[in-house]
This record gives sequence, structure tokens and C-alpha cells, in this order.
Amino acid sequence: MALPFKKDLEKYKEMDEDEILNKLSAEELKQLELTLEELDPENALLPAGLRQKDQTTKAATGPFDRERLLNYLEKEALEHKDREDVVPFTGERKGKVWVPKQQPIEAKQEEVTTLDPELEEALSNVVKGEKVKPVFDEPPNPTNVEETLQRIKANDPTLTEVNLNNIKNIPIPTLKDFAKAMEKNTHVKKFSLAATRSNDPIAMAFADMLRENKSLASLNLETNFITSAGVQALVGALQDNDTLTEIKIDNQRQQLGTTVEMEIAKMLEENSSIIKFGYHFTKQGPRARAAAAITKNNDLARSWRGLSHVTVGDPVGFVPPSHPFWGFCPCRPVSLAALVQVCSHVKVRSCEIM
Repeated sequence: MALPFKKDLEKYKEMDEDEILNKLSAEELKQLELTLEELDPENALLPAGLRQKDQTTKAATGPFDRERLLNYLEKEALEHKDREDVVPFTGERKGKVWVPKQQPIEAKQEEVTTLDPELEEALSNVVKGEKVKPVFDEPPNPTNVEETLQRIKANDPTLTEVNLNNIKNIPIPTLKDFAKAMEKNTHVKKFSLAATRSNDPIAMAFADMLRENKSLASLNLETNFITSAGVQALVGALQDNDTLTEIKIDNQRQQLGTTVEMEIAKMLEENSSIIKFGYHFTKQGPRARAAAAITKNNDLARSWRGLSHVTVGDPVGFVPPSHPFWGFCPCRPVSLAALVQVCSHVKVRSCEIM
């Protein structure tokens, strides 16, 4: 059962306070503010902004001017006198100055350790670290490019090695002239073109050179900008070249890919003259095939060097018994010419040509 005064309060629950305040006039609002001033400012139940009347509302003295306001504040600050100290500072120090006590430094007594005679002898003979010797940069390549090119064109018999490594300012037409001149040269055995910023056109020019040249034994094209297209051209040219024994194409700007590496491995299996191939394979399959092919070529080259003292037409019986071709055909004597012809088509078990 509800009390009678609670029934009277029910009608005030649904009233809107904002609507009541909007209906008040200016005089009624001022009267309300005066009433609120009598409230207790220490009342923690009221919000902080309602515990006293608003004292920040002031009438504007003019339009807002920022520069004028700053000048006024600066002027007021300069005209305001500093407060004088009641007791002037004389710089007098009172009391005693704290000085830390100096503790005596005790000398540490090293304990004498007695070692075995063998250990003492070993420690006394310890080698001191050597000073690191500075390693200076290599001097620039002294090769005269134009003079070397003319000597190659003239087929100079005294020029057997050409080194153009690290010469980065050689024009592309000049490098193509080197490749063209090497086609008819018969004396240069080693040609090095590493770190010369050579690209695919240079590689293709040297591929054409390898098809014509029959005297070059070593070619170095490492550390250049040759892509897979240039390497494929070189690989295709090596199928028609049986005099080159060493070629280096490692450390190019981009990887060659699996397809090119498989072509390289196939070329090495078909080419029996290359015994050194400078390239770091990224795939296991081509790497294994290339390693087996290079091993086969080295074994074959070693075998041919052992047969260098045998004259063509002599029977195999004159070969020393320690040679791998000894006893190749025990049924009848075979001439060296026939042996070479057979070894190029048949797998010979005794010399492990795989």
C-alpha cells in the first residue's frame, strides 16, 4: 500500500527539467541563480560547476584583436615592479661544508699460484697476437685497351693472355671489337673480362667468337650484367667448341633460373673438353649433373695425357700396365686411333667414363 505523499510525487517523475528551464524568463533565471548561491560550496553531492555561481561571464569591451592583446600584456608585465626581498641576499654561507672522508686505499696482495712445471712452460711460450697487416686496395688495371685490341687484330704471337678485369669504362662497341678480333686470333689462350659491366650483347658477341676461335682455352665473364639470354647463347656456342677448357660466368646481377641451369648441365655432359666451370648452381639437380660431367672430363683429360707418348697406330699392348686403358681388349691388339674412336661412343669401365 503506497503512502499518500508518494502518490503526489508520482506526477513529478515524468516532468522534463529542460522544458521547465526554457519556459523561465530572464528575471526568473536570475532569481534561480541567487537561490543557488545559497547552496553549500562544500557539498560533494553537487558537481563542481554548480557549487557556486558563474563568475566568468563579463561584458565584451570591444572586438577581439590578438596583436593588441599581446602588446597590452607585454606592457603590463614591463610596468609591474618586482617584489622586493624582505631580507637581502648577502652570499653568506652558514654551517660547515661537508667534506667526504678519504678512505685509505689498500693494496691488493696477489696470491701466488703454483702451477705444474709443464703448464708454466706452456704459458711462458704462449705466442703473442700478431698485429693485423693492413690490406690496401689493388691498383687499377694497367692494361692499355686500344693497344691490346690492335695487338689482337694483328695476331701478335707474344700476346697469349688478355686481362681487362675491373675496367668499367670500356664502351660496348669496343668490347664487341674484341670479340670480333678474337675470332681469327690463334695465339691468345686466356681472355678475362670480369667486372666490366658487360651485358647480353657482349655475351652474344663472345658466343659467336667461340664458334670460330679454335685456340682460346680460358674465358672469364664473371661479375657482369649478363642475363639468362646471354648465358644461353654462350652455352649454345660451347656445343660447337672443343678447345675451351675453362669458362667462368658466376656472380651475375640476376639469377639464371632452373631452365638455364639444366641447359648448362646438359652442355657439360655433351662437351668433353671443359674441365673447369665457374658457376654456383642454385638447384641440386643441375649441380649434381654438372659435377659428374666435370669429373668425367677431368678423368678423360688425365687419361689422354697418359697416352701422349703413344704413337697413333701402335697397339694397345705398348701402353703401361698401370694405365686405365691397359687390357681394354684382351682378344686382339687395337690401335690408338681405334681406341679413341671407341671411347667417344662406348662407356669404358676401366677408366670410369660415365
